[in-house]
Amino acid sequence: MRAVVMRNAKLVVEDVPSPIPEQGEVLVKTLACGICGSDLHTLDFAHKIAEAAQGADASEGTNVPDSMDMSGDVIMGHEFCAEVLAHGPGTTGQIKVGTRVCSVPILPRQSGVTAIGYSSEVPGGYSEQMVLSEPMLLEVPNGLSSEMAALTEPMAVGCHAVEMARLKGDELPLVIGCGPVGLAVIAALKLKGIGPIVASDYSSARRQLAETMGADIIVDPSKSSPYEKWSELATHGVDGETLPPDFLTGMPGLRTGVYFECVGVPGIINQMMAGSKQGGRIVVVGVCMEEDTFTPMNGITGELNIQFALGYTPEEFTATLFKIAEGEILAEPMITGTVDIDGVPKAFKDLADPEQHAKIIVKP
Repeated sequence: MRAVVMRNAKLVVEDVPSPIPEQGEVLVKTLACGICGSDLHTLDFAHKIAEAAQGADASEGTNVPDSMDMSGDVIMGHEFCAEVLAHGPGTTGQIKVGTRVCSVPILPRQSGVTAIGYSSEVPGGYSEQMVLSEPMLLEVPNGLSSEMAALTEPMAVGCHAVEMARLKGDELPLVIGCGPVGLAVIAALKLKGIGPIVASDYSSARRQLAETMGADIIVDPSKSSPYEKWSELATHGVDGETLPPDFLTGMPGLRTGVYFECVGVPGIINQMMAGSKQGGRIVVVGVCMEEDTFTPMNGITGELNIQFALGYTPEEFTATLFKIAEGEILAEPMITGTVDIDGVPKAFKDLADPEQHAKIIVKP
């Protein structure tokens, strides 16, 4: 079969052996697979990702599978929709051949939990065929297109981040970074009815997408501070009434801030801590693979909470698929291009420019 292989921090398109399903697995044909920003980072930080996975113990509740080994060839792609081709040993055959499916991108095996798209054991969605766990398959509902179904994974990341924010309903959100992760967070906030949503990005194309996805206030940080804009809005409650001044300081009262870090580069967390107001919550969704530093005093004086978020639960993944199918989660504007197998290496380069694309779908 044809596949895009990551080898020595480069992408190579070549023929590779088709995977063979093991106990409880099915063979599927890849119909659509989104290119994730984390895949772009993986080309540069594969060894760090492998080290992080090896240092985590999946049996103790972490969301990181413990069998990620990137020392060999890796076929990436974890945002996928596929069609069932054949059932392997020990399967029930309940989901018929020809059925379109999605799945959480992990594969439980006797040797451990394998991360689909980040493993040298099994191929990810940048290939013509994959193997998936039969019990984890979800049928694509309501005639949803394969391209839209493939967005379940990235949109579930946004839904999980919003759940991890533990919102009460009266908070004022600020989203820093409007790439695919930030857009997914905006869509999830919109679904929850939390707002107005303030969103900030240097890219004009991403700012426009953020507005399309549901952000209410768009800020170009090269021209004005998103934290100042947030502060202007935060003096009014959900009902629009001006909040009473702080009892101790006499300063204008402010709504609780929930700030979503969706950039994933060094320095952003420290900037957000400095810009956050008293009692704010910072949810870190962007994946930074480099060492970073921050000033603890900013967090102490502001009594800030920092919550890191990774992935999603199986229940959130399932709910996200059906909410996309029902039109409750707006996802389609994120798709800005499609490519075949041969177009993946160039697509990776194109995605480095935020003015060109948000989400490119691979259709093998």
